[in-house]
Amino acid sequence: MWLFYAAGSAFFAGVTSILAKCGIRKTDSTVATAVRTVVVLIFSWIMVLVSGSFGQITSISSYTFLFLVLSGAATGASWLCYFKALQSGDINKVVPIDKSSTVLTIILALIFLHEGISLPKTVAVIAIAVGILLMIERKDVEETKKTGRGGWFLYAAGSAFFASLTAILGKVGISGVESNLGTAIRTCVVIIMAWGMVFVTGKQREVMRIGKKELAFICLSGVATGASWLCYYRALQEGPASIVAPVDKLSVLVTVAFSYFVFGEKLRTKEAAGLALLTAGTVAMAVL
Repeated sequence: MWLFYAAGSAFFAGVTSILAKCGIRKTDSTVATAVRTVVVLIFSWIMVLVSGSFGQITSISSYTFLFLVLSGAATGASWLCYFKALQSGDINKVVPIDKSSTVLTIILALIFLHEGISLPKTVAVIAIAVGILLMIERKDVEETKKTGRGGWFLYAAGSAFFASLTAILGKVGISGVESNLGTAIRTCVVIIMAWGMVFVTGKQREVMRIGKKELAFICLSGVATGASWLCYYRALQEGPASIVAPVDKLSVLVTVAFSYFVFGEKLRTKEAAGLALLTAGTVAMAVL
């Protein structure tokens, strides 16, 4: 059954972006992020109860707690950037750029954590980088200098950067802490940050103006994130991480497939080749 759960993790992770995109057609992305984080927070603490790690809270050192908080802040920034990018950009371009966090994480790990990298992983990183470049058109970069849809590119890049920073800070902060408990604590920081942004920007009144249909999609995206986490945790419990991890990374294929059927976003030959390289490189990173 662990393979079924791993596939479920990839599926729910893939549809999260689709559901979120449906929920931010008219709703401000910052407001939507704050609302969906409430749902994610509930799921994260359910995972803590399921794993039985709640009692470890009192044993967390101040040093570890600090890095968990910093990691949560980076996660919040990543989510805010990601959903802002989704609101104005195509999913099949935003998601691949967000996945470049894998490359950035390795670079930051080399600089700050002094982690080595093998030749096979170097090849995998290059494959991911080339794949992302193939999926981005020159006009996408040039439009960032203008107003309008081009702005999504910077937000997508910001999402990738903060996601990689999350991994580095989280690696330090997760030391001696059960992973689900660490995730729940980080999510508490995210929800404070997300709602803080709502109030700082004066958008709190927009929460009450969210249409019922979009609110449903926003909440469902949070449920999908939570379901993905639960499936991934269950798969890791019963199956080998060396297989579970790469299966979960295939969520990018699910997202691109759904973006075609739901939004009619098509991939050109060059972009399809880029997606293939991105997928191959991501899976290779997980198994090597």
